[in-house]
Formats: sequence, C-alpha cells, structure tokens
Amino acid sequence: MKKQLLIILLACFAFAAKSQAQEAIFRAQQIISPEIHDDSSVTFRLFAPNATSVQVTGDFLPTMKIDTPRGQMDGPGKADLNKDENGVWTYKSEVLKPELYNYSFIIDGFTTTDPSNPFLIRDVASSTNIFIVGGGHADLFKVNDIPHGTVARRWYDSPGLGMDRRITIYTPPGYENSQESYPVLYLLHGAGGDEEAWINLGRTSQILDNLIAQGKAKPMIVVMPNGNVIQDGAPGEGSMGFYKPQFMVAKTMDGTYESAFGDIIKFVESNYRVKAEKANRAIAGLSMGGFHTMHISRYYPNTFDYIGLYSAALMPREDATGKVYSNIDETLKTQMENGYKLYWIAIGKTDFLYQANQDFRTKLDSMGMPYEYVESEGGHIWRNWRVYLSQFVPLLFN
Repeated sequence: MKKQLLIILLACFAFAAKSQAQEAIFRAQQIISPEIHDDSSVTFRLFAPNATSVQVTGDFLPTMKIDTPRGQMDGPGKADLNKDENGVWTYKSEVLKPELYNYSFIIDGFTTTDPSNPFLIRDVASSTNIFIVGGGHADLFKVNDIPHGTVARRWYDSPGLGMDRRITIYTPPGYENSQESYPVLYLLHGAGGDEEAWINLGRTSQILDNLIAQGKAKPMIVVMPNGNVIQDGAPGEGSMGFYKPQFMVAKTMDGTYESAFGDIIKFVESNYRVKAEKANRAIAGLSMGGFHTMHISRYYPNTFDYIGLYSAALMPREDATGKVYSNIDETLKTQMENGYKLYWIAIGKTDFLYQANQDFRTKLDSMGMPYEYVESEGGHIWRNWRVYLSQFVPLLFN
C-alpha cells in the first residue's frame, strides 16, 4: 500500500512539474518582446508578476550622463514599464529611426536581459539584447537574400608573441569557387574587444555582403585580429578558458601588438589568395584599434595605401614607451612622402576622444599631410563605428 501511495505521489509530482514547465513555455510563447510595429515604434514586454518596478534601458532612448572611470559620458536612458492585471509589464517606444539597437531590463534594480528575446551581443563583459528597425543604413546590418561571404576562425603562428593565436577572417562571396586574388582590409577592435568584436558587434559580414551585392564595394578579405597580446583567443575561446572579460588587459598599448603585426600579414598572405602589395592593403580600427592603426601604418610606412581611424584613442600615454612609439613625427613624414591613397579620420561630436582627434588633425595640418575627415553626431559608440565602416569600405581599392 505504501509503495502504491509513493508511486501515486511521484506521478502527481511529475505531472505538476511537467505542467509548470509547460506553463512556463506557454507564457514565454505568448509574450512577444520586442514587437516592432509598422510605424517603427517598438513594444517591450516582460512577465514579472512579483516585481515592484521594471524599467527598460537602451540606446533607443534619449541619452543621459553617467559616471565612468574615463569621466562623464553619454549613456543609455531609462523608461518605466507599466504592469497589467496578468503580471505583464509593457512599454511602447516612440517611432524609432532605422538602426540596430540594444537594450536590457531593470527589475527591482537588477539589470538583466529579455527572456523573450534570444538575440544578444557581448560588449566586454556586458550582454544585451538587440533588435533592428529596418530602412536606410540599417538595412546594411540585416542578412538579406543576396550572395554571402564566409566567416572563419583560424589559428595563426605568431613568433613575435610566442604563441598560436585565434583570428577571424571574412572572405567575400565566391571566394572558395574562384581563383581570383583579393585586396585585404585589416580591421582592429577597441579596448575590451577581441577577434569576436567586429564580426558580432560591428556586423562586418552583413555590411560587406550588402555593400558588395549593391556594387558599392570591391570584394575583399577582412581580417579581424585580437589586439590583446596576452591572449591567444577571446575569453572562452582560448587556452585561458572561461573568465570575465576586462576592459583593458596588460600590454595592449605598449607597442608589443604593433611590432608583431607582421606575423598577421605573413599568415594572411601565405594562406589566402591576396593581392600582396600596398595598393591592395587597408588598415582601420576603432578607439584603441585606431591608436594601433595609426602606429602600425607609420611603423610600416610603405605597407598600407588606405588608413582609417574611427574614434581613435590618440591621446598621449605614459606606458607608450616601446620602440614603436619613437620618432612619431619623422615616421609620419616618411609615410606621407611614400604616398598613400586615403587617410580617413572619423569622430563623433560628443566623443570623449574628440579633442585628441582635433589635436592630431592639427599635427597633420602642420605637416601638410592630407586626410579626409568625417564628423558625426553621438559619442564613443558602436552605432557610429558600424556607420564608419559602411562609409569607409566603399572608398577602398578603387
């Protein structure tokens, strides 16, 4: 009798657990968040019946000033959600402009992701949800019905750093089935990034696919290295295993990366069908990657015909003591005299690096070193860097 009772109880427990699981799945399926409306407004929803306060924060909201280790910067705003009788919290945005946006929920002071939206990106150690409001330049960020390139994660030998390292490489549509050789863009990430940053946050493959399909960009290979020289791969992807990514790691801006950059070029030109001459090499980077780009391009002054600095971290640094950072003016002059086709600088008006970029322009002006300059709205944000990439790429290899 006791055994039968136990079996019945276990069966009831299993049924209840299954019912709760099905209910959880059912609830998740019933909630659509975010819901993008025909007028480009967006509704966010969260089932949280026991919460007392829910907010949404994201770059689709008006910015607000936040304190950071680098001083006050523009940060994402916040908006309150309203709770209905079923425990579902809701917020509807204003009509939004075309863009790729990110957002999170704040539940009783705790910031978390949207359980109804499985699409996330990682920026340093923070993960947020994303959505795209289409139209205009945002259509470049979408996967459209066009030919697609290939994204590969490769490992290359770096004698200069004494290790094998992971690298992300985009090859254009048709690369595998052709014998054609291609030009190369070396695309460098900012502080806290890695070889995953440009392909995930920057939408590099989508932008290249779309621009090539539209005939606005030449088919090219894009090489996205890891600028953190103490890592062999991104956190969770290398031999150091799973650990919390940091904004800045040791030796990122001390000249080690720049002096070993030749290992990357050698690997690419030995393993891919490339046009291995200056006229078919470009290098660009954002923030710390812009710093690296400026120094690599003048340290190897007859290597790149196209140079792009996106919100470049060009302010003087006390730890920039390596050989790479000596004779800056002289090597810039040599770079100018050797000739190049494009030196492109872009910065947002409210970027905390704005003045550093103006000071660098003053230096170039005093030398008579030609460049093109783009000034946009906004600050030190991926929204700008994706646009800069889409503006820079069509200028290459013409």
